[in-house]
Amino acid sequence: MKVFALAGNPNCGKTTLFNSLTGSTAHVGNWPGVTVEKREGVYKKGSEQVKIVDLPGIYSLSPYTPEEVISRNVILNEKPDCVINIVDATNLERNLYLTTQLLEMDVPVIVALNMMDEVKRNGDEINAKELEKKLHIPVVEISALKEENLDKLMEKAIDFSKNPRKSHTVLENSALTHLIKEVEIAFKGKEVDNPLFHAIKLVENDELEVKDHPDLVKMVDEYKATFNDEIFGNDFEAIVADARYKYISNHFAPLLKRKTEVGKSKKLTRSDKIDRVLTNRWAGIPIFIAILFLIFHLVFAEDLFFLNAFGVEFSENFEGSIFEGLFWTSGGINSPGVILMNFVNSITGWITEGVGGLLSGASPWVGAFICDGILGGLFAVFGFLPQILLLFLFFSILEDSGYMARVAFILDRIFRKFGVSGRAFLPMIMGFGCSVPAMVNTRTLADEKERVATIRVIPFFSCGAKLPILTGCIGAIVTLLGIGYADLITLSMYLLGMIVALVALILMRQTTMRGEVPPFIMELPSYHLPQFKSLMLHVWDKAKHFCKKAVTIIFISTVVIWILQSFTPTLEYIEYDEEIGFITSLNTNDSILANIGRSLQVLFTPLGFGAQLGSYGWVFAVGAITGLVAKENVISTFAMLGAVVSVIPGVSGVETTIEGASDVAMMIQATGISTAGIISFVAFNMLTIPCFAAVATARAELKPGTLKWTILFWIVTSYIVSSMIYTVGDYWWSVFIWIVVITLIVVGIYLFNKYKDQKRLTLKE
Repeated sequence: MKVFALAGNPNCGKTTLFNSLTGSTAHVGNWPGVTVEKREGVYKKGSEQVKIVDLPGIYSLSPYTPEEVISRNVILNEKPDCVINIVDATNLERNLYLTTQLLEMDVPVIVALNMMDEVKRNGDEINAKELEKKLHIPVVEISALKEENLDKLMEKAIDFSKNPRKSHTVLENSALTHLIKEVEIAFKGKEVDNPLFHAIKLVENDELEVKDHPDLVKMVDEYKATFNDEIFGNDFEAIVADARYKYISNHFAPLLKRKTEVGKSKKLTRSDKIDRVLTNRWAGIPIFIAILFLIFHLVFAEDLFFLNAFGVEFSENFEGSIFEGLFWTSGGINSPGVILMNFVNSITGWITEGVGGLLSGASPWVGAFICDGILGGLFAVFGFLPQILLLFLFFSILEDSGYMARVAFILDRIFRKFGVSGRAFLPMIMGFGCSVPAMVNTRTLADEKERVATIRVIPFFSCGAKLPILTGCIGAIVTLLGIGYADLITLSMYLLGMIVALVALILMRQTTMRGEVPPFIMELPSYHLPQFKSLMLHVWDKAKHFCKKAVTIIFISTVVIWILQSFTPTLEYIEYDEEIGFITSLNTNDSILANIGRSLQVLFTPLGFGAQLGSYGWVFAVGAITGLVAKENVISTFAMLGAVVSVIPGVSGVETTIEGASDVAMMIQATGISTAGIISFVAFNMLTIPCFAAVATARAELKPGTLKWTILFWIVTSYIVSSMIYTVGDYWWSVFIWIVVITLIVVGIYLFNKYKDQKRLTLKE
């Protein structure tokens, strides 16, 4: 099977093309570095099947970033049959810089001139046939987003790959032509593949070439000693780059004819007009927060159009309807997220009742194990699947449309003064989907200290796995207190995670992770409507990942938790009946789980869910610990424990359409935990050690010996923030103590940095 590699600049539509060709679920984004590792798929529609390798988005083949090294090594070492170079037709000159480097390799290259639909819509023209003549390789006009001419591209690539291609360079008439030819001859003498490419890179003083061929460096150094350019001196890398751009400007740029009005200034594009509002210095962040509120309102609100807020009792005319509770509750119309959640819960409830009926004649422990243990735990988590997928869909729309890149731009403008670049926010924002790929994408950060700091704060951007905790706990508070609007409180918890992440990042960059702020150069992609197929692939991939996790990690966890809560340390079964409660002298407080929880409970006392709670206070300690395996375990644990605490005097079931809220509400009644305590519990689970998969990813991405300090950072941060929430919430006067502590910390950091800077200046003198 032939192997084709896709290479191109960030935001050129490369990964979109990969998805269209292979039907893969590879992630598509609109910012640099979204594809960090190569991804593989198979194209099956042509005359023969072709393996497609999606390389990271890069601007050149010089080894400045891990992405450039990956792409370079794949092409040089794995020798694909053809390289499809995706070129953004709306930014022709910039994209062709990479093309000129690919041409210097002995590999078939074909140019996919992408986004031609945008070019035509703008009234511009590109002479593709003339470009093909000048490049001496095939050029095909395509639209990856609309899937136009993709079969033609692949057929041409298959035909072109059948014959070897001889490399050539646009530097033939540059000041360094003689040196390049001499070094190329030397490489040919050593029988090195792709001698022209290696020769040019060695002349540029490429660090990889210098390391691999130190014997040829002397040739370049001797030439450099006799050479002195009027502008660049003997900086050969700059001379080569300048020669490339001049060639592109003189030979390729004229092939793009832009539509301009004579005597008038150039018209603003649609993206420019939108950016005047969305990236406005003063309105940018408020608009971002407003967009987040709209998303959370569509996912979590039980009063979508604020009818109940204005005193309109919409449901009065529909009381007793079969749709009551599904489409409307509490006088208001439910949001799409709540409607979908209610629908799924009605199905899972019907399944549980049916299975319970079938097991009515079986041994009591069998029914309890299957219905309360397995189904109760799994269905408590599955009920959140519609909202998780809907939330992920909205974030994917923001990402693929190009808006998330603007968010990074806005934040860079604000936080650069604190030692944090906007590039660090790109993987952080990805953390809303999942911490694992977000951590992998920190490879786009050039500064190692900034990379470590970013990996540490990514889990603070709440992923979909934490959504059940937020919805269940906040829903219980809203139901018990009757305050309404769980969507607003949920949004505030997401914002809390973002604020903690930014503050922690700034603190690290001002103390243990000090360093220069690397430049953040990113061309903002044009706004466009996301591809429906791509969005559905994103959602489907998320659903598969969630279900796989549910039937493996969460399933095993629920079984283990049920066994631990149903047996005593002496392995006596604690029999329970929903009608009469416990039917033995034992209860859940005698279980193995309770004994484990009580031994850990005191650790959470400063956080509001420790020793100060009642006899069942250990349930929150257990929930926090099981959440370390998978965050969904927190609510599944409460779902299994909810039935057994319902028999406690003063504890009653709470009617609510919010999934998981009834179980948490019974936990609140059974333990007497305060509102501040339950919010502290939510914050702790949001900020503490993430799931095992994220910890394993962090271990792989960090240098040896760094993980233990990262885990300590997660524990300390979550402990301090949760403690602050609890103490201020229940003891308002403690806010003054926290103000003093924070002030002392800030002053201490300032004085320490001032001392270090003075010491550094003294050593230089």
